[in-house]
Amino acid sequence: MTSVKEFRVESEPTADSLGSGAFEFTDDYSVFDWGKMPDEITDKGASLCSMGAYNFELLEAEGVPTHYRGVVSEAGSASEGRAGGSDSRDEDTESGDVVPLAEADEPPTGMAIDLTQVPDLPRDGRDYDYDAYFADAGDNYLVPLEVVFRNSVPPGSSLRKRTDPADHGLDFPEWPEGVVQLEEPIVEFSTKYEESDRYLSPSAADRIAGKAAVEDLESLAREVNRVVTERAAEADLVHEDGKIECLYLNGEVRVADVVGTFDENRFSYHGQQVSKEFLRQYHKRTQPDWVDAVEDAKAEAKARHRADWKTLCDREPEPLADEVIEAARDLYAAGTNAYIDRDLFDAPPLDEAVAAVRNL
Repeated sequence: MTSVKEFRVESEPTADSLGSGAFEFTDDYSVFDWGKMPDEITDKGASLCSMGAYNFELLEAEGVPTHYRGVVSEAGSASEGRAGGSDSRDEDTESGDVVPLAEADEPPTGMAIDLTQVPDLPRDGRDYDYDAYFADAGDNYLVPLEVVFRNSVPPGSSLRKRTDPADHGLDFPEWPEGVVQLEEPIVEFSTKYEESDRYLSPSAADRIAGKAAVEDLESLAREVNRVVTERAAEADLVHEDGKIECLYLNGEVRVADVVGTFDENRFSYHGQQVSKEFLRQYHKRTQPDWVDAVEDAKAEAKARHRADWKTLCDREPEPLADEVIEAARDLYAAGTNAYIDRDLFDAPPLDEAVAAVRNL
């Protein structure tokens, strides 16, 4: 499914109805679109699963439609209906339960979800055939977009390279050196299934969204951003930016994939990153030659109209030191404990975990 989570199908979706299945979160991590990196980070998968489940339950309490069904016990089946609901099914019930996060005694790594269709997206080089995608999509499909929301614009943001402050109604002649805090979030659209993601204008995104309206996608993203930002503030975290993915089903748009985790979103604690961004920045400091080689390979692939850039990269990432892996584990676990307001993981307090990362 991805470089950090696996995918299990229990019943197939159809052109007009959802199926059922589960995400299985691993301890792998990925930066700079590389895919699986050389190391695993203990408890990272359970952290993402727990934080994602917590956010889905917050969203559903606010009336936001999602594909979430509950967390799955270790040997569990995802086919037992929605957690806490009355639509429990009979198949595979002896292999485990689908329950709300609050009923999980141990950090879960399985998340039960409703499944939508993901048609093939043919391509010729870097040209993608979205007409073929939607020809097979029917009224039930994963929208092939990522909807990105930004509450701030840090110095390294790609937004600075692609746009001017005036494009967003900001009263700056040019981007200032420091972080720009936004009074209203900026929402953007990018491709999801292309080898190198592209940011799109609203009109271009509307074409790629198929029957789903970009206005509905943007509205859903703003609501998700509001819920996650408010919860983060209660945990003394600053929610900087993030993204959602959505499914379309018979005229309705629902939140899909995973929401508001330390991989999908960027959070900070008193100025220190508490998210995968910490690992990105660490690699930039300690393996700059590899980071540069990745960027060079992506640029060369674009110039040659090739989708596969990784085969053009002449370097491999090096493993992390043990103390970095341990610090990353504690950061994920402590951050999740703080966010969900529960000592689900055996981890130091968040301020101690942040201090360890800051000193690396």
